[in-house]
Amino acid sequence: MACTTILAGKNATYDGSTMIARNDDSPSGQYTPKKFVTVSPEEQPRLYKSVLSHVEIPLPDDPMSYTAVPNVIKNEGIWAAFGVNSAEVAMTATETITGNVRVLGADPLVDYLPADGDRPEKAGGIGEEDIVCLVIPYIKTAREGVKRLGKILEEYGTYEMNGIGFSDKDEVWWLETIGGHHWIAKRVPDDSYVVMPNQQGIDEFDLDDAFGEEKDHMCSSDLREFIKDNHLDLARDGKFDVRAAFGSHDDSDHVYNTPRAWFMLRYFNSNTYNFEGPDADFRPESDDMPWSMVPEKLITPEDIKYVLSSHFQGTPYDPYGSYGDPSMRGVYRSIGINRNDFLGFAQIRPYMPEGARVLEWLAFGSNAFNAMVPFYSNVRYTPDYLSSTKEHVSTDNFYWTSRLIAALTDANYKGNINWIERYCNSVGSKANHIINKTDNAVLHGEKIDQALLEKANQETADMIREEAEKTLDHVLFETSNNMKNCYSRSDA
Repeated sequence: MACTTILAGKNATYDGSTMIARNDDSPSGQYTPKKFVTVSPEEQPRLYKSVLSHVEIPLPDDPMSYTAVPNVIKNEGIWAAFGVNSAEVAMTATETITGNVRVLGADPLVDYLPADGDRPEKAGGIGEEDIVCLVIPYIKTAREGVKRLGKILEEYGTYEMNGIGFSDKDEVWWLETIGGHHWIAKRVPDDSYVVMPNQQGIDEFDLDDAFGEEKDHMCSSDLREFIKDNHLDLARDGKFDVRAAFGSHDDSDHVYNTPRAWFMLRYFNSNTYNFEGPDADFRPESDDMPWSMVPEKLITPEDIKYVLSSHFQGTPYDPYGSYGDPSMRGVYRSIGINRNDFLGFAQIRPYMPEGARVLEWLAFGSNAFNAMVPFYSNVRYTPDYLSSTKEHVSTDNFYWTSRLIAALTDANYKGNINWIERYCNSVGSKANHIINKTDNAVLHGEKIDQALLEKANQETADMIREEAEKTLDHVLFETSNNMKNCYSRSDA
């Protein structure tokens, strides 16, 4: 899956929260309906069976409840995609990343092989279909998430290269798979943020720490031997170059991946480096952009939404642009594209008491034209407007309404973009008011129970439904007025 991820440590954000967020994007030519649900311990399997790879993995008997954003159509499995558990640990899963042929030749991906004649079926490894369900119900810290997933990868392997984020109220970690069974993970510095397109991204890795204190680095148990035995260390100065060893810098990366990192870094650190012109420190096709940086200002949820919705605004590469060289418009793969399925964003707030600490922000459909709304995650059920998505188009749910708004807006961008701006501003203001009201009740002594949080979530869902339906009405009217068969003379 093509996705984009952003991670932020607690000292890089406006309120001391840890933040992890990702876009889930469908493959080209596909659109995957999604819904927002909770999974109770009773619903969690004790023997997990993958639809795609046929691998079977026994699971512990003590799962926690968790939220998820699974596929509506189950022909390829669950694809839980993003979630927060009742211990208030969040997880993204996953971002498809790149590798190189030397790594994949040394540790091949674990592909499923069907039975063929006398050859029995051979199960494959785990993948994006499986990872959330296998990990998030059983972890109480972000570190535990890294260790549990790492253990599963070493034992069962994976059939794809993936990056996964974990967060709790104190730490944010990023794990990258290396070949079929190996992995590395790095803690996001508290004062920094990380941007990840679909490319192996960690740029510095301390093997001594990973095999010692594990303060900021962890890895698979035989990674040192794996690197040495397969001649993966390409450094000339004795400093391990993790991107050279494990990553890629293909021509396709320079169109598909690195431009997305460039835009996000440019947004958060426009004055730190020069991102424009012939003397630029970093260009859209640069392979050496930092994995993490200290932002010039503290990061807000609005910043997260903006970068994960972006389409190179303010640059010659904006497909909706009206200035500059027309041949440059749309040359790079945008972050906010037509195939965004959803945006999932966990904000874990240290100043709130346990039980009301996590806000799970969600948006469905193309991020360039949708609105992001927050929900409390520690609940027994999610509002019907978000959990009732069906396979076929309907305006009775947030997913399909968002898809319709996006398609109609794109068809008449200049006529409709003002309605999207008003939509996002109205939703953001009203959603923050609901959260502030509920937070204040909690902080001033009202008992924290799931009913209180569920009531707030329902209020938010009712609000977003009203705002989305009004916006759909506006963009339908504007786009109808600009149909190619329009004619101004009236019969009246």
